[in-house]
Amino acid sequence: MLRLGEISGTAPVPVDGGPALAVSWHALTDVGHRRSLNEDSLLALAPVFAVADGMGGHDSGDVASAAVVRRLGELASDGLTAIEDLNRALVQATLDIREGEVVGGRGSGTTITGAALVAEDGNPYLAVFNLGDSRVYAAEGDDFARVTVDHSVVQAMVDAGMITEDEAEHHPDSNVITRAIGFEDDPQPDVWLIPLRAGIRLLICSDGLTKELRDDWIRMHATAGFSAEATAQALLDAALDAGGRDNVTLIVLDLHEA
Repeated sequence: MLRLGEISGTAPVPVDGGPALAVSWHALTDVGHRRSLNEDSLLALAPVFAVADGMGGHDSGDVASAAVVRRLGELASDGLTAIEDLNRALVQATLDIREGEVVGGRGSGTTITGAALVAEDGNPYLAVFNLGDSRVYAAEGDDFARVTVDHSVVQAMVDAGMITEDEAEHHPDSNVITRAIGFEDDPQPDVWLIPLRAGIRLLICSDGLTKELRDDWIRMHATAGFSAEATAQALLDAALDAGGRDNVTLIVLDLHEA
């Protein structure tokens, strides 16, 4: 397990000609009640915030998750990054894993999801990116939505109308993912651009949270109006109280006026 950055922090958002904004966050991770090793890794270094969940069924999943977080951590700066830089970091992490520079053999992999402060076509955005079944949720006031789409067998079945969202949570193939870092030569993350504005809250989390808590429970905590620290702790406690069957890692990220 690798954690880069501060558990809690605040950083200015470098936006020219717009309102002065800042980003604040709180990040937590726990091994859970049933695992002996934490295979999750997290990054909380502006302008990139990310959670990686090492593939539990493969060798050295914890080291694979650390590899991608380490590469993304190289983008840390006082300015904005770019989607192209994110993609290059993911490709390099894949090469690290494939070439055995960070693991002893082949067959390791990890999910990766997160958000980065980026410049795109001269405008600043939060770029939400995802590979695998870790997730990013967005809240703004009472509005709440899942931003990312799981790269998993059961999500494909939901999209095809074969099963419902509720059935997907308890499906025997719920842990089978279709995209990840380490298994593809050219990783292709999904990316969503969110214009920067005060009042946006993102929740970045591994499936150790979402396998224990339904979206309506996550929404209740995310939109309750509490601080990033209080919200993150409440979500972690709820996941552990619900069973804590897997590692649980999350980052609560708030955009606000500086």
